[in-house]
Amino acid sequence: MQKATTTKWIADTGAMAIVRAETIERSCEIAQGCLDGGIDCLEISFTNSNAAEIIRALRIKFKDRLCVGAGTVLDSETARIAVLAGAQFVIAPNLDEGTAVICNRYQIPYAPGCTSVTEAVKGLECGAAFIKAFPISDFYGPGLISVFKTPIPFMPILASGGITLDNLSTYVKNGADCCGFGGLLTKGSAADITANAKKIKTIIEETRLNKGL
Repeated sequence: MQKATTTKWIADTGAMAIVRAETIERSCEIAQGCLDGGIDCLEISFTNSNAAEIIRALRIKFKDRLCVGAGTVLDSETARIAVLAGAQFVIAPNLDEGTAVICNRYQIPYAPGCTSVTEAVKGLECGAAFIKAFPISDFYGPGLISVFKTPIPFMPILASGGITLDNLSTYVKNGADCCGFGGLLTKGSAADITANAKKIKTIIEETRLNKGL
């Protein structure tokens, strides 16, 4: 039940920090700030060559208090490296069937980046746990979620890019199952990150409550 459990964890939290820190120490500081603010999901981007080391270190330090995954996973080779390092989920800016196979083999949730409904449906057919609306979420904003979910209401959407404290509630209202944040959850001191995490968590919880979720 590993895949189902992790997928539910991500959806229940509803927010994720997208971390591109270059050191284990800074990544741990970001993780602690997020945890103190009520957000327990972190994506470690493979734009950094030491991403696998950071994932392994976070899993050891925070154990089951934190859900740690890999981001910017373009291919199956990188996916396997991430999984062996302890990544609990895999996120990509693209849809790659080889990556989907690796993730399904190890029962790791996979969220491919998809630009069109056709591509998103293909992602679901490949076993994706979430569809990452990317990069068009930057251009279309929260309205994109409704575009995807009107014809396919059961499609699980991970929105990332351009989400702020001001428009977050609209993303949630429109059906985003999880929202990714860069600067709000990775810049500044641990106290700054905690403050932003608390604001994000409050907005998500209140919007979901008002929507009856």
